[in-house]
Amino acid sequence: MIVTAVHRAAEHTFAKTTTTSIQLIAGQGVSGDAHCGPTVRHRSRVTRDPAQPNLRQVHLIHAELFDELQHRGFAVAPGQLGENITTRGIDLLALSAGTQLRIGDEVLIEVTGLRNPCHQIEDSMPGLLAAVLERGPDGAVVRKTGVMGIVVHGGTIAAGTPIVLAHIPAHHAALVPV
Repeated sequence: MIVTAVHRAAEHTFAKTTTTSIQLIAGQGVSGDAHCGPTVRHRSRVTRDPAQPNLRQVHLIHAELFDELQHRGFAVAPGQLGENITTRGIDLLALSAGTQLRIGDEVLIEVTGLRNPCHQIEDSMPGLLAAVLERGPDGAVVRKTGVMGIVVHGGTIAAGTPIVLAHIPAHHAALVPV
């Protein structure tokens, strides 16, 4: 389990710029990123309640999604779906809410829920929204665009930084959009 790329954007843009490293701040998110802060920063959520806690401080997507999308004819690169951290070798979507990921020696991120794909994905590439939103065998919507989390302990990470499961809750709580 490893970080394959890191990204940030100072402005509210859909895609984020890949960079050599990112600094994560406890209780805030990615330094220099538009979504960094203790209270919600996503524009639609700020409109509803600007004082609500920011459960979307950091966005992680599994690189395997990009592999799948490329196989399906979509040329989507890491960072283009707005994530801060691209991972490989960890099934992010199967994690329990409350799972903690240790990234490198310092960073600890607690998974809060699923990223809910929005129309901007479709605006960026026609057909892409349907490719990242599917129906499971039971008819339930499967959101494949990664997970959101909060920064419990900050530090610096870069591509190549290892990831370990630091804490798995005793009772599995399925991830829901946050």
